This record gives sequence, structure tokens and C-alpha cells, in this order.
Amino acid sequence: MSAGQTSDTTSSVETLNVLTRTRTGLQYRSMEMENPPTSASELTSLPVVSWMRFAKNLYGGRIEQICILSDHERMKSEAEELRQLHAASTTESEDTLSAKTKKERFDGQSWDSPSASPFYDVLREHMNVLPDEIPAELPQDKGIQHEIDLVSGTKYCVTRQWPLPRDQVKAIDDFFESRRQAGQVRESKSPHSAPTFCVKKPQGEWRIVHAYNKLNDATIPAQTPIPRKDVIIDSMAKSTVYTTLLSRR
Repeated sequence: MSAGQTSDTTSSVETLNVLTRTRTGLQYRSMEMENPPTSASELTSLPVVSWMRFAKNLYGGRIEQICILSDHERMKSEAEELRQLHAASTTESEDTLSAKTKKERFDGQSWDSPSASPFYDVLREHMNVLPDEIPAELPQDKGIQHEIDLVSGTKYCVTRQWPLPRDQVKAIDDFFESRRQAGQVRESKSPHSAPTFCVKKPQGEWRIVHAYNKLNDATIPAQTPIPRKDVIIDSMAKSTVYTTLLSRR
């Protein structure tokens, strides 16, 4: 909240034009301040409160209103910045995107979007490398099984599954049942376990997530960690032949 001084310096009562936030937006109103400090010594000798106590009193309701005195031009610019930030946060939020906007966003990731590219024919020829759906079969067995190196002395990393809404339970069961029928998953014999839950994707589908917090804490970090995305992109500069493509998006 900002304010601009409007009264003359001879008066003991000062009238302020205060910018307040209401349910309908930012609005101006007048407020009177009796015997305000007028000199630098008075301003610097005002009672001081720590940020910790200030936040506690503010959230506890003991502080009802905050007034920040500022220049009139600065007040207008700050109000405009607040208005723009508020407008951006309400229009660009994923939760408020219209169905049309979502459709346009994901249509831009379709196979038809790069049709003007000179490499479009090559992409279409090898489109099976980057399928839209997960293949209903396992890749060729190369005789290599992934193992996780745990810190010495680690016994069991077990976190009990918490209750989930029915729609999440159904999404998880349907996913793993389809993968089981395709032969891509099997019953786990591992002594470790982690809870599973879902989060919403922008297009409304469920994304399955596993909370591997305990297992991650007990895992020995790889000596050659996966490089950062910016490092990979820099190393791809001026390259023309790639042996592995991990993701289209």
C-alpha cells in the first residue's frame, strides 16, 4: 500500500491519499494522520520492531494496516506494476488457461508443426524412433541390468503408502495393469518400497510420481553424474550426427 502527502507542513493533521487493495482491485481513499513526524530526527527515533515480530503480529491480526509513504510519481508507477503483475498471474496461470489455449499449445508440439522445416521428410521417415505412445513391448535385452549402489549398512528404505483419492488410485492401477499385460513390469521382490501418487498435467491427465526420498538419501552418487541440460546443449553445437535421441520435447 502506498500513500502520497497532500497537506501543507503547518497543519498538525495530515491527509493522505492511500492506495488500498480490495476485493475489486486497487482503490484510492483518504486517510488522516494526527501529528505525523516531520523531521529526520523524529523519523529515526520512531519505535522499531524486528521483522520476525512484525510478521508474527501481521499474521496474528495485531497489525491491521500498513502504510508506506512514497513520492506521488513512484506511487503511480508501483500501482501500475502491481496491476500488471496481478493481470499476468491471473491470465497466464496453468489453472486458468482456456481449453483453446491448451489445445493451441499442444498442437504446436505435434508432428505437423515442423512441416515447413527442410528436415520434415526425414523426421516423418523415422517417426517410429519417437512414438507418441509407449510401445507395448520391451526393448531388446542387452544383458545389462540396472543396480543401485547403497551406502554401507543400509537395510531397508521403506515409506508407507498414504491414502489417495479414488481417481488417483484408478489412474495408477490402470497404468501398471497395462504395463503388466505388455510385459514391461513384474511383481517387485525388492525389500525397499516408496509411496506413489499423482499430479495433474496441464492437459488434465495424471502424471505418476514416486517418492523415493529415503532411497535417494541412501544411494551412493554416481561418479560420472548425468550432465546438465545446458552442458549437453553446448556440446551439441555444430554437430550433425546423433547416436541417441532421448526425448522429442
